[in-house]
Amino acid sequence: MSAQASRIYLSSPHMGDKEFEFVKEAFDTNWIAPIGPHLNGFEEDLARYNGVSHVAALSSGTAAIHLALIILGVKAGDEVLCSTFTFSGTCNPIVYQGAIPVFIDSEKETWNMDPELLEEAIKDRLAKGKKPKAIIPVHLYGMPAQMERIMAIARQYEIPVIEDAAEALGSHLNGKKMGTFGDVGIFSFNGNKIITTSGGGALVSEEKSYIEKAKFLSTQARDNAPHYQHSEIGYNYRLSNVSAAIGRGQMLVLDERVKRRREIFEIYRQNLSDLGVFFPAESVNSYSNRWLTSVLFTQEGENSILREKVRLVLEEENIESRPLWKPMHLQPVFEKYPAYVNGTSESLFTTGLCLPSGSNTSEEQLDRTIKRIKAVCEGLPQSTTNTLIRK
Repeated sequence: MSAQASRIYLSSPHMGDKEFEFVKEAFDTNWIAPIGPHLNGFEEDLARYNGVSHVAALSSGTAAIHLALIILGVKAGDEVLCSTFTFSGTCNPIVYQGAIPVFIDSEKETWNMDPELLEEAIKDRLAKGKKPKAIIPVHLYGMPAQMERIMAIARQYEIPVIEDAAEALGSHLNGKKMGTFGDVGIFSFNGNKIITTSGGGALVSEEKSYIEKAKFLSTQARDNAPHYQHSEIGYNYRLSNVSAAIGRGQMLVLDERVKRRREIFEIYRQNLSDLGVFFPAESVNSYSNRWLTSVLFTQEGENSILREKVRLVLEEENIESRPLWKPMHLQPVFEKYPAYVNGTSESLFTTGLCLPSGSNTSEEQLDRTIKRIKAVCEGLPQSTTNTLIRK
């Protein structure tokens, strides 16, 4: 690696011109608190963009899931069905409540919760005398899950759905935005997401009472009294007005960010797909924001070794990449919990890799990344490949 080679990040924050103006306005007007006009405005922006009626802007996507569980009445000993192929922030809040995560494996098309396994798990839990209190499907890497099938199953068994769209802002299915299918939906605005508030999240719903409750609980559950009085346990989960100001600027460029992420996915696909690298395809009616370009190494032989070889070569070149999520049912902290598996998520974890996908990734950085991957896949010395991006 050249000593001058700069770091290529997986997905770094991408700021525009308006964010600073909104933040400056917050400072100029002294709205430096978890309340204020930008917080209200950000919630309105999210509601309008996603076509949903009610929004609570919060400190993280994990906080949003935690509040959703509380609002839906999940308590100690209850069971919650959850995607196993996800980040731990999806299922940690289940344990916060003293409840039991029951993990559901993925289907091969979208890599998300398998509807058939979901129904199998529901029937089995019912046979064991335990009706699940909620279902948490996830839209991984921006790819929409089979939400219409999942919602039909959930409605049949009368189980509420918390839709984890942390990675899927801007994605849609049959024209309906992800995060708006479930009884509640959640988004994340962490620094690596498609837009960011540096840290933050949101809870959305058509049910007004859910969002009112979320706002109440997220501000320490303070009762309506002239003094500080509390009848319930609350949390410090509200987003600040300053962070919301960043979010308002980011919302103005969200569609541009989605467009660029999709362009990056297509550049990788056109340059690498003939090397035995598999790229997940959208169904006819789905649209992914392609938050992270995530691929599988499908050449015959030891695919896990090839995946790891690619990752290590990229790291040597100061290029960040990351294996796909390690399934939650394989995590030491969750391995004692029930799981309904079919091997899909384990295979994805073994052979999959996330590539640099930030909307601020340059053509030169993409070319540098593709050059290194090609050299590994073709078994060539790193110095012999002279890639020019095909478009």
